[in-house]
Amino acid sequence: VQVVESGGGLVQAGGSLRLSCAASGSIFKINNMGWYRQAPGKQRELVAIITSDSITNYADSVKGRFTISRDNAKNSMYLQMNSLKPEDTAVYYCNAYVIGYGGSSQWSYWGQGTQVNVSS
Repeated sequence: VQVVESGGGLVQAGGSLRLSCAASGSIFKINNMGWYRQAPGKQRELVAIITSDSITNYADSVKGRFTISRDNAKNSMYLQMNSLKPEDTAVYYCNAYVIGYGGSSQWSYWGQGTQVNVSS
């Protein structure tokens, strides 16, 4: 299973970006998916998660500004980021809990990350 993020870049404060995450490979079902981020010198932190039934949860720091969504038919997840702030600058990672064909357990997969830079 591979997980690939895209959509990062450089944006001015107040601007918007949309991140995408696509999972591929031997996938029977994807349970929870999530976006995490890691800023320089800081630990990786949860940004938002979404269940297979599209129940969502957000970090307090992004509530009202970011929206997580997913397309189960495409094994994909998205993060719409609005009103970006310089403190949102980080590498954003996609995480997916995948059940493969013939299996019953879920396994956690991470993408390589996509850089988001927000200038003041």
